[in-house]
Amino acid sequence: MTDLANRRCGPCNAETAPIEGKELQTYREHLHSRWRVIEDHHLAARYDFKDFAQALEFTNRVGSLAEAEGHHPEICLSWGWVKVRIWTHAIDGLSENDFILAAKMDQLDAATAEGAGT
Repeated sequence: MTDLANRRCGPCNAETAPIEGKELQTYREHLHSRWRVIEDHHLAARYDFKDFAQALEFTNRVGSLAEAEGHHPEICLSWGWVKVRIWTHAIDGLSENDFILAAKMDQLDAATAEGAGT
């Protein structure tokens, strides 16, 4: 689990056990502090940007990432910020895929900020 961002999201189905308890907190500790575990069900984060264009660029990058990984977050875009929620619908809870996607999104955030010169 040392580098979640280098992993790929894998297949998940109704028999996959959700991550819970101490294991859930261990996974959470490997993400940026912006990520919150909500009701042991989903991950939520807010990314802040200098303007709408930068927030939109990040949103589009997340969309491309989600398609490549086959794992799709809930995204809310507004002027200067993007809110994201992630969970695995097949199990109505959290799987390793959610943490992988969150870690990859943090890498995109760093790339968006660098590209904007911030």
